[in-house]
Parts: sequence; C-alpha cells; structure tokens
Amino acid sequence: MIRILVGILVFVINVVYRDRPYPRFYVLETVARVPYFAYMSVLHLYETLGLWRKADWLKVHFAESWNELHHLLIMESLGGSEQWIDRFVARHAALLYYWIIVGIYVISPRSAYQFMELVEQHAYHTYDVFLQEHESDLKQQPAPPVAVKYYRDGDLYMFDEFQTTTRPESRRPVVETLYDTFINIRDDEMEHVKTMEACQLPDAQRTFKSPHTQEALPQEI
Repeated sequence: MIRILVGILVFVINVVYRDRPYPRFYVLETVARVPYFAYMSVLHLYETLGLWRKADWLKVHFAESWNELHHLLIMESLGGSEQWIDRFVARHAALLYYWIIVGIYVISPRSAYQFMELVEQHAYHTYDVFLQEHESDLKQQPAPPVAVKYYRDGDLYMFDEFQTTTRPESRRPVVETLYDTFINIRDDEMEHVKTMEACQLPDAQRTFKSPHTQEALPQEI
C-alpha cells in the first residue's frame, strides 16, 4: 500500500509535469510537507490524551516541515506556482495525503515513516537528474534571496535540527548560484531520508533524539 501511494505521487510528478520542472518541484514540495504535519498532529493528540510525550520527535518533525517550507518558497520564487491548475493539484493532493498519513501513522508509525523515506528518496533522485541536465544554465543564475536567507543568513538552529545524523553547525552549504541552491535542496532530501530511516529503527522510541539534544548529552568515551 505504501508503495502504491508513493507510485501515484511519482506518476503525477514525473509524467504530468515531465517538461515543467519548477511546477513539478512546487507540487513535490507542497505534498512533501504534509507527512510531517501528520506526524505532529498525531503526536500532539497522544500527548493531549496523556499517552506519551515525545518532545524531540516534535522538534525534529517541525524542523523538517520548516526545511520543506523553504524548498517550497524557493520554487514559488522561481515561478512554480504561477498557474492556478498547479496550485489546485498541489493543494488537493496535499490535503488527501495528509489524512492518509494521519491514518497510517496511528496504525503503524514505521509504515508512515517508510512512506516519507521513499518520497524523499524520489525527491533526491529527481533533483539529482535535474542538476545533471541543467548544470551549465543553473550556474549562470544567482541564488534566490529566500535561499540565501535560509541557508546562510536565517535561523540555522532550525536548519541543523532536521539533520539527525550530523552534528549541529557541521553543515554550512555554499549558496551563491541557482546551481548551489538545487545542490543544497537535493542534499537536504538525503538528510530527510536518513532521519526517516532513524525513526524506523527498532529502538527508536527509546533512542531517537534531536541533534541539539544529542549535542547536550554526555558523550561516551
């Protein structure tokens, strides 16, 4: 079922938007945010009901949604959302997938994380191919201001928080050209993949921590 859900999304992105890269990325990033919203919704529900409290999970998933938001803002700045039909497709698909992932997360969190792992793997591959095909042109264009603000001048605490396999402040990417921007977005997607893999580990309920929590914990010698 997870692969079918991912396959439908991939079909829309790769086939319907094959020759329109920025609208395709806009749709991808709009939908890519909603699983993190779904995770947080269910986690807040569990906390409200007094079942269990997972502050680190909430921090990481919010940081992931914050990262995807800036990917989306970048695509909007490049004209990806100019046509109403693209906004219609993206928003309705996002609404549908939100409720599907909420249901899956309640039943099987690991399956919900596997869904997002596959989506992020596809996003990484999509951006990687785009970079190979348009490298020369992208290197001639400046980075959008929203990308510069996010990757260099913005709230870098949030940037570090979604990357659970790296130490805070260890990744500070270059963001001078549009090529740099898409390199950074592509690499962000792989960081999401790693985090989704970490959330699926058998002992994740006990061991999963946000990067800044890990940094504050006593290190084993």
